[in-house]
Amino acid sequence: MAAGREVVEDYSHTGLSLRRHPVAFLRAGLTKNRIRTCAEAMAAPNRRWTEIAGLVLVRQRPGSAKGTMFITLEDETGIANVVVWPKVFEAHRRIILSAGMIAAAGRIQRDGEVVHLIVYRLTDLLAELASIGQRGEAFPLPHGRGDEFHRGAPMSDLRAQVADSPQATPAQTPRPRDIFIPDLRIDAVKVKTRDFR
Repeated sequence: MAAGREVVEDYSHTGLSLRRHPVAFLRAGLTKNRIRTCAEAMAAPNRRWTEIAGLVLVRQRPGSAKGTMFITLEDETGIANVVVWPKVFEAHRRIILSAGMIAAAGRIQRDGEVVHLIVYRLTDLLAELASIGQRGEAFPLPHGRGDEFHRGAPMSDLRAQVADSPQATPAQTPRPRDIFIPDLRIDAVKVKTRDFR
């Protein structure tokens, strides 16, 4: 199973992964498009134009903020706080309310230790997020002590003998990828965001 598929399965069952962060699989393409990490953006000087991408963790639109929305994005390096003014919100409403992963372009605003990205443009990266299951190398299976081939006494694989026997039917020899219950599998990382309005 590809490393990306492992992460997708982790997210489908637990909502998180102890393996690589989903955005880490996309980092090469994001860097090529001049999209910085959240840590780089939060360390950038005041009023610097930058673009970041990440999973949407939290969307907040408090009544006391006069239509301003606050979004928390997460990538493999950390989190970034994003501020979306009402006009930008109306222009990008569908992306803001539905996307699980977005790219946000804007200007850094610093006030002491507090750092925000004031957004002027948003891009939906849901298609890139959906491609994570096909990315990464296959998970390497280490050879254990019980692997007779590596200890010098090659044995035939009993699974191959069963599959080659005339009595074998597909029901008797399930493929490893079919062991999962299809209803529980998903093809893309689905992030459970928390929306406060």
